[in-house]
Amino acid sequence: MSLQKSGRGASKPAKRAKPAKRGSAGNRTAPGGARQVYVQTAKNDVFTYLLAVSLGAILVGIIFLVLVLNRYEWKTKVAGIVPAAASARLVS
Repeated sequence: MSLQKSGRGASKPAKRAKPAKRGSAGNRTAPGGARQVYVQTAKNDVFTYLLAVSLGAILVGIIFLVLVLNRYEWKTKVAGIVPAAASARLVS
């Protein structure tokens, strides 16, 4: 139950939650004396599931990247560089 309106457009009205017992001042208070605000819990929709699918795709991509880097023993630098003049002689 909520004192705030949800932007998700529920088709039927939600049931009202019972408020906390009234304190001496007449306000809704929690046992510790703090005020309570009732907020409706969010429901999963298609975008939540798309986030889960994209997280899974990122994790699979990381696994494949680790497998490829294991093949090269985690070396990311070029082993040897061919000078430009040597490659030009091969072309002509």
